[in-house]
Amino acid sequence: MSIDQTDRRLLIATESGLPLSPTPYAEVAAWLDLDEAEVISRLRRMQDSGIIRRIAIAPNHYALGLVANGMSVWDVIDTAAETLGEQIGALDFVSHCYLRPRSLPDWPYNLFAMIHGPDRETVETHREEIKALLGSACRKNDILYSKRILKKTGMRLKKGA
Repeated sequence: MSIDQTDRRLLIATESGLPLSPTPYAEVAAWLDLDEAEVISRLRRMQDSGIIRRIAIAPNHYALGLVANGMSVWDVIDTAAETLGEQIGALDFVSHCYLRPRSLPDWPYNLFAMIHGPDRETVETHREEIKALLGSACRKNDILYSKRILKKTGMRLKKGA
């Protein structure tokens, strides 16, 4: 599916999120000189076609006290990585989980999961839970802790492109 200029304007208008309002779609519609039903219809169509993955609340985990964040990396047997990755991604303390190619010989990891907690001890406990879930399919793991945020936004479209 391709998008037209109105879809592009809608994506740009909402890329930082919907307005905090009792009628967010009506507000977006007013910004773009559309009606609310068209905004909802276009967003639904783009979601159904996979252009938009989801429309959801994205809380600031730091403001919620989840200040220890570690990207756990796992060397998982390829034949089990996708199934196990879906299970890890469903854990409530994992915000995102990815399969990525290894970069051998220096980087053997193919499964990545961002773990959040109030402190490193909690994150390490969660890491042990993931390790138990992976069982013998996991050959090696490590964790990279965040030091500071350099950028935290979703994808941004270029306004002129």
